[in-house]
Amino acid sequence: MKIFEQLRERFFPPFRPLPAGMYQYLSRSEDGFPYRLQLRVEPDGRGVLILNGSTVLHLNQTAAEYIYHFTAGTDPQTVAKTVSTRYGISRAQASEDFTDLVEKLKTLAETQDLDPVTLLDFDQADLYSGAIAAPYRIDCALTYQIPEGQSAVFAPVDRVKRELVETEWQTILKKAWGAGIPHVVFTGGEPTMRPDLLGLLRYASNLGMVTGLISQGLRLSDPGYLQDMLQTGLDHLMLILNPQEEESWEALRDVLVEDLSVTVHLTLSSHSPIDHTQVIERLHAMGVNRLSISAPDESLASALADARQLAAERSIKLVFDLPVPYSQFHPLSLELSGAEKPPQGAGSAWVYVEPDGDVLCGQGDPRVLGNLLSGSWNEIWQNR
Repeated sequence: MKIFEQLRERFFPPFRPLPAGMYQYLSRSEDGFPYRLQLRVEPDGRGVLILNGSTVLHLNQTAAEYIYHFTAGTDPQTVAKTVSTRYGISRAQASEDFTDLVEKLKTLAETQDLDPVTLLDFDQADLYSGAIAAPYRIDCALTYQIPEGQSAVFAPVDRVKRELVETEWQTILKKAWGAGIPHVVFTGGEPTMRPDLLGLLRYASNLGMVTGLISQGLRLSDPGYLQDMLQTGLDHLMLILNPQEEESWEALRDVLVEDLSVTVHLTLSSHSPIDHTQVIERLHAMGVNRLSISAPDESLASALADARQLAAERSIKLVFDLPVPYSQFHPLSLELSGAEKPPQGAGSAWVYVEPDGDVLCGQGDPRVLGNLLSGSWNEIWQNR
């Protein structure tokens, strides 16, 4: 038996994924539109690609291998031969697939308002399975401060004794980037109440991270503040809409005209005089194409299902995996019987950092994995 195993390994070597690690590529000036690629190859051969520091693209093994060879400058004939041998397809097919993927990549590089997370030849459900070297995203609650007059249910400050200062958050961001986490979302509370928010956005963007912000957006009604924020390199925004406040609608109008991917979060309420059907129709008319919808209790289950159905009919993409400013009204807090359950990525695809640096698997999870300011990332990742 041992002889047969040795012969099989000699003539039919086992599949070996690409070497795990980080790889970078900067396009040449003669290539036309400039773009920058950062590729993270997982231990199982799958890939996470950061395009122009603004979009995270998820790749299956084959696509990751093509991009790996593209970043390494491997000539197309060698790529076709290597992929053909590894995956048992014809060289002609491998060559065609490589060319198509590179062209698609260049098209994405030139596309404005791109979705911050894009899938290339990848089943979304597969993102939450298998071993990965690090999360795809880190959600940083900079503060649990809330605007005056808002209910304290949105700010669980009891277990958070202090807020980190800017340099401490920079340490956390640097550790996250060093671990290979490509995407950071700043949330709260209301993160625009932090005077160092713009500096932290700029710092994360300069590291190479895709940056997102979750906010009520009222400060974005100030044209000067909005332009300063856009200059930091902010890539996407979730705006928490208050349909009863015209100022909230004005803030949404202001950000929609910018080169920024915008998601709207809407919380259904039985106490609101606003017809949520009309709200969704108004969002559709304004050009909103990404929507997160949640409800606080089971009494709104039917309204929630109707709202999601209407959004789907209007070709508005439903977003489930982003947090919202801390509350029990998370998009997944109300699970509808018989409804398709969105993928669960807390503790694997993303982790959540509280204002004092404590790391949780996800927003609202009481288990503390460690403190990212004082501890090492490897220990925290193992504790999950």
